[in-house]
Amino acid sequence: MEDKIKEIVDFDNYKPTTFEKIKWWLQDARYYPRNFVDSVKNLIAWFPIIWKDRDWDDHYIFEVLKFKIKRQAKYIGSRNIHTNAKRDEEIMNLVAILIQLEQDETYNMEYMDYHKTKNYFVKTDDEFAGEETYEWKSSELTENFDEFFNKYPRQYKKAVSGELKRFTRYDDETKNKQIYAMEIAHENQERCHRLLFKILANNIRKWWD
Repeated sequence: MEDKIKEIVDFDNYKPTTFEKIKWWLQDARYYPRNFVDSVKNLIAWFPIIWKDRDWDDHYIFEVLKFKIKRQAKYIGSRNIHTNAKRDEEIMNLVAILIQLEQDETYNMEYMDYHKTKNYFVKTDDEFAGEETYEWKSSELTENFDEFFNKYPRQYKKAVSGELKRFTRYDDETKNKQIYAMEIAHENQERCHRLLFKILANNIRKWWD
């Protein structure tokens, strides 16, 4: 079939006539005003994001991605022209939430809500260039890591068993409680990261209107 089509039209060497070019341009011309208006609206909408964008780290990459996905979710959901439109909108909004959790390092910081510490400087016996030197010290005032562990029992078991072993352990098991909490927090943040990109990989090609 393809060979027969090529016999009729030689696509490799085909050159449209001036009449055909004008005809095609006139067919597309009706969309030009709308496209121009949409482009102007996009410039206005994206201006704050681009204005604050920097090339420093992944936060700004996520910021662009989050903004784009939220806009497209609203567009697809509002038009609702295919059967999965509303579901796609839900998934895209979930991705935006996960991106925010990544940007804020929500899970990495969560364990800090379960203890209070006092930080201070202590003068040392050393000197540097004739100046006194100080050492940063930290002492724990209160902790409620057991509540944190009960919230994530599976991750806690992994931390205690050594399956999660990101940080150096102490001989004192009491001191290890904070290490366990830090490892659980890190693991939860990694789970958030993996889930985010798994959802993107499984769905992004379906997001069209």
